[in-house]
Amino acid sequence: MEKQNKQKLIIITGPTSVGKTALGVCLAKKIDGEVISADSIQVYRGFDIGSAKVTSEEMQGVPHHLIDIKDPSEEYSAGDFAEHAKMKIEEINDKGKIPIVVGGTGLYISALLFPFDSDCTRDDEFRLKLEKIAEKDGSAKLHEMLEEIDPESAKAIHPNQTVRIVRALEIFKLTGKKKSELERKTNQSVFDYLLIVLSRDRKEVYEGIEKRVEQMIKSGLVEEVKGLLSSGVSPNAPAMKGIGYKEILPHVLDGEPLETCVDLLKQHTRNYAKRQLTYFKKMDKAVFVEYNDVEKIQKKVKDFLRR
Repeated sequence: MEKQNKQKLIIITGPTSVGKTALGVCLAKKIDGEVISADSIQVYRGFDIGSAKVTSEEMQGVPHHLIDIKDPSEEYSAGDFAEHAKMKIEEINDKGKIPIVVGGTGLYISALLFPFDSDCTRDDEFRLKLEKIAEKDGSAKLHEMLEEIDPESAKAIHPNQTVRIVRALEIFKLTGKKKSELERKTNQSVFDYLLIVLSRDRKEVYEGIEKRVEQMIKSGLVEEVKGLLSSGVSPNAPAMKGIGYKEILPHVLDGEPLETCVDLLKQHTRNYAKRQLTYFKKMDKAVFVEYNDVEKIQKKVKDFLRR
C-alpha cells in the first residue's frame, strides 16, 4: 500500500554526451511529460555553451525546469536541487503530467531519491573555514581530511571536487556520522521510480566528447568565458569551477595556449564520464539500456507507468 502512495518518477541519466537531452524530449512528447534538469552547471544563468545547455529549439515545446535559476556567484548544492526538484515534481503531477528528471549529475539524482541528509543543514562558518584551507593548501588537503574520517566517501569523491568534499566533511561535523554510512542506511526511496541509465560503447562516448568539445570551441566557448568575466563574474565563482569553464580560464586570464586548454578539457570530460558510469553502476535499481534503443526504453516506461 505504501508503494502505491509514492509519486511516480522517471529518470534518464548516463555519461556526458550520450544523448540524454534528446531522449528526454522524445519521451516527454510521447507520454505528456515535463523535464526537470539534473545538471549542476545548467542551473547557472549565462553558462550555456560550456554546459551544453538545452536550447529552446531542442526543447521542442517541452517545458524544462531548474535551468537558469541561479546567478554564477551562488552556491547550489545537491540538497538544494532535491528540494527544488520535489516542488517541481508536485507541480507537474498536479497538472496531470509525468515528471522526467534528465541529467548526468549523479549526486543530484541520489539526493532526490534518497535524501539521507535531509535533516542535515548547512554550517556556513565551518564551510568558510574549509574554503580557506582549500585556498591555502589546495583541495587535496581537504581530501586528506576526508580520508581520515570517511575513507569510503573519499574513494568515491575526486580530490578536485571541492564542493562534494566540503559537504561530506560538513555532514560528519553536523551528525557525527560518515556520509557513506548514512547512504548505506538509506534503501527506501521517497519515490516509486524508474532509473534508466543510457549506455554506449566507451570508444563512442569518447568520440562524442571529442566532437562536443570541438563544437563548443567553434560555437564560442572562449568568447562566452570572456563575456562572463567582463560582466563581473569572478573567476572563483562556483559556476566557474565546472568542467568546460575552469579549463578555459587559464587561456583567457593567463594566455595559456588554447590547444593545451582544450586538450585538458577533453581529458577532464573523459575522466568525468568514467566517474559517472562508476557512480550509476552503484545506484539502486538502475536499468542500463543502449542509448539508441528508443523502442526498449519506451516499453520500459510504459510498463512502469501501467504498474
